[in-house]
Amino acid sequence: MLHMFKELDPILHSQLRLAVVSLLISVKEAEFAFLKEKTNATAGNLSVQISKLKEAGYVEVSKQFKDNYPLTICKITQVGVQAFENYVKALQSYTHA
Repeated sequence: MLHMFKELDPILHSQLRLAVVSLLISVKEAEFAFLKEKTNATAGNLSVQISKLKEAGYVEVSKQFKDNYPLTICKITQVGVQAFENYVKALQSYTHA
């Protein structure tokens, strides 16, 4: 019998997007600077990947000001949490094949 592999979510299959979602799962929300520091990504690349996560409905992005500096806050959505859990389950199906 052939074991069927679950398809991996292409949104989360990017290393950087997966890293961002993993971080947001543990902290619920984070500043752009924190995510940039933790992922070691360039601001440009991180910005593009966060936009893709936002388009997919996995994260919410809000812009605020703190001491006259713009602040970008990223927060994981329920859809994002569910997508991450599904992704982890799909990966586990690969290890138990």
